[in-house]
Amino acid sequence: MKPKPRSCVGFTLIEVLISLAITAFVGAIAYSGLSSVISGVESTRVVAVQSYRLNRALMIVSRDLRQFVPRSIRDEFGEVESAMEGGPLSRSLLSFTRTGWHNPNQRPRSNLQRINYIVEDDALWRESYAVLDRAGDSKPQRVKLLRGVEEITIGFLASLTQLDVGDDDNGIDTSDWADNWVANTSTPGVVLDPPLAIEIRFTLVEGSGEITRLYTLPPY
Repeated sequence: MKPKPRSCVGFTLIEVLISLAITAFVGAIAYSGLSSVISGVESTRVVAVQSYRLNRALMIVSRDLRQFVPRSIRDEFGEVESAMEGGPLSRSLLSFTRTGWHNPNQRPRSNLQRINYIVEDDALWRESYAVLDRAGDSKPQRVKLLRGVEEITIGFLASLTQLDVGDDDNGIDTSDWADNWVANTSTPGVVLDPPLAIEIRFTLVEGSGEITRLYTLPPY
């Protein structure tokens, strides 16, 4: 007696192809969503890092300017530099003397320090000297504060007569402020009195727009 043939149970080729197509479609949707999430997280991280670096640079600039003192110096060529100089005609974007240089090891040195800010290779650098009146071999300590800098411009308030509120009452009109703060080189030894306030405008490469900060200098 022959056994009864067993019935064949399974999927047809069309059903398998349909199943594969559905699986591929769902996988593509899931990958696209995951990729968007990863891209969003990465973009947020980049913005957060850039914001941190910008805020850190602004904090250091603000700290230095709050401790400004009107002390002129002599550079490595023996020429007198005013207590503050800056602008396109100056050797540095901004150069000034500050106090508050901590001395935890009680070394025989002043608590005053000369600071230079310069823009080089799309970055903002801070230079500091170990001495005020420099010799020919005096070298600064350089620290990169901020990358991705397209441009930094500075305005200097020379007199209270230039202090005007803008037409829209939303801020101070700085259009009449001086772009440069340098002594007349035709009169050696002459130094400038420090400005009353300065405005610093940052333009970053990544297109964050123009960032403006106003700083009033300590009265002396």
